[in-house]
Amino acid sequence: MTADAAASVRPGGLRDPLAGLDETRRRWTERAWAHVDQGRLRDLVVGLVDIVSPTGDEAPLARHIADTLSDAGVEAHTMYLDDRQANSWARVRGGGTGPDLLLYAPIDTVTSGNAEEDVPWAAETLRPDLRARAVVDGGYVIGLGASNPKGHAACVIAAVEAIRAADIPLTGDLLAGFGAGGMPTNARPGVGNSRRNTGQGVGCSFLLEQGVWADFALIAKPGWTVSWEEVGLAWFEITVHGSHTYVGSRHRLPYRNPVALAGAVAQRLEDWFPEYSNRHRDGLVFPQGMVANIRGGWERTASFTPGQVRMMVDLRLSPRTTPTAAKRELAEAVRAISVDLDARIDIEQILAIPGEASDEQMWLCRSAIDAWEAFEGGPHREARDASGATDANILRGRGIPTVRVGMPKVVDAPFEVDFAMGMNTVDLREAERLTRYLIRVAVDTATRSLEEVGID
Repeated sequence: MTADAAASVRPGGLRDPLAGLDETRRRWTERAWAHVDQGRLRDLVVGLVDIVSPTGDEAPLARHIADTLSDAGVEAHTMYLDDRQANSWARVRGGGTGPDLLLYAPIDTVTSGNAEEDVPWAAETLRPDLRARAVVDGGYVIGLGASNPKGHAACVIAAVEAIRAADIPLTGDLLAGFGAGGMPTNARPGVGNSRRNTGQGVGCSFLLEQGVWADFALIAKPGWTVSWEEVGLAWFEITVHGSHTYVGSRHRLPYRNPVALAGAVAQRLEDWFPEYSNRHRDGLVFPQGMVANIRGGWERTASFTPGQVRMMVDLRLSPRTTPTAAKRELAEAVRAISVDLDARIDIEQILAIPGEASDEQMWLCRSAIDAWEAFEGGPHREARDASGATDANILRGRGIPTVRVGMPKVVDAPFEVDFAMGMNTVDLREAERLTRYLIRVAVDTATRSLEEVGID
């Protein structure tokens, strides 16, 4: 155990989550913590879950967040991207002599809570956790997006409310941002799919473009660890060509069914992705890839083959791999598959968001790790197999040093937890811990001088 980590353990082995803070900042943090409780967090999560906010339709939830913060005496705003998409943001003003800190969380869910959209792709039936209606089960809140992202947004709201109520003399501004379009998805079919500026961090980008800027940012997303880098992503459309023909002529005409061929291509790609991942495993990231969908043919008939079948691939990017470098690697793999199968296969890159990294020695990263070690009473444990992408890439890519910290995913609940349930269940004990953690980091940062945090 390091000396700093050892200092976070009180005599008798009790953890001291305020270890490392000077007496003044310890007192300020305790004053803000006095305004944190699980009941308030439960109410915040329930309020967020009960307002449906699929990607592209976040405006009602953004208004709710702004109203909630305004009611708590915090300056808050709704920022519209269009008539259906909106961010919300808030500010607790400081003295103007210290660093500004942004606490950020996205607010959209990738599924809609509508059975017509979500079934059977998300589940065979629209389970309670896939509905935008919160259910409180003891110390848990269950409902669409209850943990990711809405539980994390609730923690940011609660932290800002508490700091405002504690009337801490900040030197810099404390900002809170709640972004539309944080999920890796394009517009949903049939609901405004002509809009191109939907998903993929569009709300975060717009927030920054409109002047909501800071010296440092902390994004609250799942994972109880401090991360200073993460993967980006590149999407590719792969087209497998074959012959358009009729089942009644299969035995008389040339026959190359692109549906069957696409299955073979998909399997070979799935075999190749682990090779790619192992080549790029480095730092905190372990970039993954997968074939997400296959499309082709007329659903109105089973008698004709299509001339081509298309599939989409998501290939995650290390911060040390450019989108074009990844494209060349995938293209080479596709060429080899094409030769092996004697097939025409085309590849086109259709989306690219580079992976980004911040300096792990910068102020916020050091403060965040110090806080984590104080809460845990031991050395920081880095997560070195990450392949999830967030709006942290947008923040870092625009030049804002950013760390990511969040709640651990629920795994030991008194009910079965699969991927979707993990996204849609928040443990209020963990929400309280994260809220207190955010307060500590905010107080430790936004009460400093510029010189203390390394800003000239």
